[in-house]
Amino acid sequence: MAEKDVVMNESQDAKENVQTQLQEEYLKSLDSLEEGQLKEGVVIQVTSDQVFVDIGYKSEGRIPISEFSILPKIGDKVTVVLVSKEGRHGEVIVSKQKADSKAAVKIIRQAFNDKTPIEGTIEKVVKGGFSVNFGGDTTAFLPISQSDTSKVDHPEKLVGLKSKFYIDRLYSDNKLNVVVSRRKYLEETMQANRNEFFNNVKIGSTVEGEVKSFTSFGAFIDLGGFDGLLHINDMSWGHVTRPKDFVKKGQKIKLKVIRLDPEEKRINLSLKHFTEDPWLHFEEKYHVDDIVKGKVTKLTEFGAFIELEEGIEGLAHISEFSWVKKVNKPEDVVKIGDEVECMILGYDIQAGRVSLGLKQCTENPWDKIAEKYPVGTKISGEVAKITNSGAFIKIEDGIDGFLHADDLSWTKKVKHPGSELTVGQKLDVVVTEIDPEMHRIKVGVKQLTDDPWKAFCENYHHGSIIEGEVVSITDFGVFVRAPGGIEGLINKANLSEDREVPYEEAVKKYNVGDKIKVFVVDVYPEKQKVAFSIRDIKRAQEREEMARYLSSNQNEGEGSYTLGDMIKNKK
Repeated sequence: MAEKDVVMNESQDAKENVQTQLQEEYLKSLDSLEEGQLKEGVVIQVTSDQVFVDIGYKSEGRIPISEFSILPKIGDKVTVVLVSKEGRHGEVIVSKQKADSKAAVKIIRQAFNDKTPIEGTIEKVVKGGFSVNFGGDTTAFLPISQSDTSKVDHPEKLVGLKSKFYIDRLYSDNKLNVVVSRRKYLEETMQANRNEFFNNVKIGSTVEGEVKSFTSFGAFIDLGGFDGLLHINDMSWGHVTRPKDFVKKGQKIKLKVIRLDPEEKRINLSLKHFTEDPWLHFEEKYHVDDIVKGKVTKLTEFGAFIELEEGIEGLAHISEFSWVKKVNKPEDVVKIGDEVECMILGYDIQAGRVSLGLKQCTENPWDKIAEKYPVGTKISGEVAKITNSGAFIKIEDGIDGFLHADDLSWTKKVKHPGSELTVGQKLDVVVTEIDPEMHRIKVGVKQLTDDPWKAFCENYHHGSIIEGEVVSITDFGVFVRAPGGIEGLINKANLSEDREVPYEEAVKKYNVGDKIKVFVVDVYPEKQKVAFSIRDIKRAQEREEMARYLSSNQNEGEGSYTLGDMIKNKK
């Protein structure tokens, strides 16, 4: 054999020895792979539905794309579990999901032992709470009470949320049965964030937050798991009726920190402090007695709030609405949104208050009331209201005159005005007294006619005998109406000519409507009283007869005529 052939044969033998050695090592490596073992592979191909992974075996493993949350790229390393070295068709079977589950269980155990939170995804709503996925097919139960720091009204909104959880329990009945809490993690995070906030943030600092919820007095702002309050009064220097009209839920806004209370963990925020307080320049623009325009922003039972400009709001008290009308409800005069003219009556810059008046922008009718209705003026009015002592007569819109019961009649004693008047009745009156400063006018009905007492006093006096009519009979005497409508009383002691006859017997002779003659005892025009008597008529007649006899005898020249003589003649 040639030398060249010998060398070639030796080279061929060496190559075959190397191949044999590699095959033996490869077979050994295959023998070392065990089913259920975790193995790291390399992505060699990605199709529309599968990912091919080389784990160093005789064939590559195939993994459904559904097992990947993020689609891998060629060359990426992937940890899988060797499910079977050889499937029905001789292929190697691997699973990323099982690998993920093994890794997740390991992480869960470690987190439970170390009391540290781990990340998972809320997968779906189940009875009493949620199912949380930690990787692969490893899930845990999240009770709804442990899902958030506040009550969860819409559980489905948490589905798909990635968060961190604390492991509350691993096993139940010797089986892996994981229960977790998101609330503990949120509270811990919230406390840490709040502490950091109070340590680093000062009053006047600008912070960013998200509108979380509303109350009647403002809005709560999420500052990173803990809340600050944006009070309705701190939303604007101007008037804010409802917080929802000014900020929206979920809106991210920047705010000023205006109050911090570390002990109570309270934070007050403001939007209006980004701009200057308009009260700083109030006195430069406004003065007492200025007539200004404003917009009605709010009505209360005691008045109306009127905004002069953003941040400057004053109160027009209901008593300042009208000079003459009694306003019961502000909405009878103004409505929210009305543009009105008003006068500045006073202000307090420190308290942020302005007193306003509406009536001051119109003429006060009381200023000229005395010129318009001087005493003695006859007016046709309407009965607006009746009281125990009199009635209010409407003279013009908002101005009433008072008619006292004593001014209804010169002669009739009116016990209650309601017996003579009705509300709405048209009535002629005369102005008897006027006081513009006190806003008072007095009127009378009886003053429309002459005072009959004056005529009575001119025609009758003590000793006069007049004819009258019995109008009423009482236990204490008899009332008689004299000429001119004047009523007087015959006291029961003066009813009978004979003192021995008792009043109860004497009064039987009289009936209402009887015409009788009476003697005028006393007249009190200032009190509108007159006293009559029956008994004194006889005395007056006797005196008259005596005077007549005396006069007659003197004319005949006879001697003096005495009372004894007259008595004898009587006999």
